[in-house]
Amino acid sequence: MDLNQVTLPCTDYEASVTFYKTLGLRQIVDSPPRYARFETEAGSTLSIHAAAVDSGTAATVIYFEVENIDETVASLRDKGLTFDSGPIDEPWLWQEARLSDPAGNQICIFHAGENRRFPPWRI
Repeated sequence: MDLNQVTLPCTDYEASVTFYKTLGLRQIVDSPPRYARFETEAGSTLSIHAAAVDSGTAATVIYFEVENIDETVASLRDKGLTFDSGPIDEPWLWQEARLSDPAGNQICIFHAGENRRFPPWRI
């Protein structure tokens, strides 16, 4: 597995975009007021997603990309892990399956290939 994408909740889209650009990340997707994606020099990506932040609910999503999501999910299920959803084909051109860690943090096992860094709507 390759950890290469993190999505964080945001409550103020414009302020968050400004912050991450100021931090030195390059914005590659702009879908206001709910979603933006940024890229590091090394090609890892970080996204923000508009969300109501509830201190009792984990909102961070950790993404692990794999080459064959069906085989990976089947293997993890065989090891006793329970998935909340998927694998499913998403409209943003990724195939995803989601599960939660013991603390309730969302984990996404996915395959996006070139669409992670170079989606058709890239700016």
